[in-house]
Amino acid sequence: MDLAHDDDGPIGNSADTDNCPPVKRKKSTSSIERRCSHDGQYFTSYEDIGIHLEMIRDIPRTNAYRLAILRSFQSIAGKVVLDVGAGTGILSCFCVQAGAKKVYAVEASSVAAKAQEVVRENKMDDKIFIIRGKIEEIELPEEVDVIVSEWMGHFLLYESMLNSVIYARDRWLKKGGKILPSSAQIFLAPSTNEDSHQERVSFWEQTEQLYGVDMSCLVPHAKKSLSNRVQIELVPDADLIARGYKCLDLDISTITRQDLEQLSGTFSFDCFGSVQLTGFVSWFDVRFDSVDPGKDDIVLSTAPSCRPTHWRQSVLYIEDPISVEQGTKIEGTLQLLPNGNNSRFLDVQFEFAVDGVPQKVHRYQLNDGMG
Repeated sequence: MDLAHDDDGPIGNSADTDNCPPVKRKKSTSSIERRCSHDGQYFTSYEDIGIHLEMIRDIPRTNAYRLAILRSFQSIAGKVVLDVGAGTGILSCFCVQAGAKKVYAVEASSVAAKAQEVVRENKMDDKIFIIRGKIEEIELPEEVDVIVSEWMGHFLLYESMLNSVIYARDRWLKKGGKILPSSAQIFLAPSTNEDSHQERVSFWEQTEQLYGVDMSCLVPHAKKSLSNRVQIELVPDADLIARGYKCLDLDISTITRQDLEQLSGTFSFDCFGSVQLTGFVSWFDVRFDSVDPGKDDIVLSTAPSCRPTHWRQSVLYIEDPISVEQGTKIEGTLQLLPNGNNSRFLDVQFEFAVDGVPQKVHRYQLNDGMG
């Protein structure tokens, strides 16, 4: 029979309790509590079905996961799977379609109850066990063979959910177990978008002509506002003025939570043509290793050249455009680290030089006020 549940307990299903012992809740360590100090607001944001609609109707995202899981049937069939941050449960359902013997679907928000409805509707309640709680605070009855999770945020690491996947890997994944996706890469490219700069900055120089009020004194503030926050936009591929450069490559089987305290990468570009450099564009790929030697790995890409996803791209605008020409060399470093006030937010430090001339160090934030 179904297990009763409330805000502090798991949601069970109709499987035999001898095969699925009750899930025990574990006390958090102080370090985890500090990292999760803003989790209440974070998980509340995922209670609205609208955000899940946005994710599931993202066809590149959902189809990539579905294809990757089904192609991994040799690793999943007859095995135990852990779905970290299961949401409405669609990835867990894909795992059952791939032959999973049992799926523990862990979801901290109240949308877990809706996932239970989805599981019942698809007659999978004998294989999928919905558990409401944070992965760091629950106990599973056994180790798992596979972990699946859609943990990516804007700029890949916004919302810091990868920490939870790493915890689940270290605590619950059997030696030699499989993680989907298996790796992630962050790319960067210089870009030009004078129209956006004009719209957001130079507009303040036009108000006297438009309305008879001189507001040009606000230009410095507009520049600062534009260039201290990561802007989330859909960027046309034509705006890129050099080939994308892979700054960071994360192996999900080995990366640690300590590594995520500060990730650093370098970049180098040779520009195309004569244009105004207005900023830099970042995107990410995640890769699902193929278990079939005859098939390529599945890659979910958020690049400007690919079909748009709900992640879009992350844009780092600079205060003042810089003229570049064919062959202009741009080199520098990119650092990503959790925000000091809220670890689910992201701080970005960006240093670069144009033809060897150092430019101002730029610092950006990615938080709830993102563009």
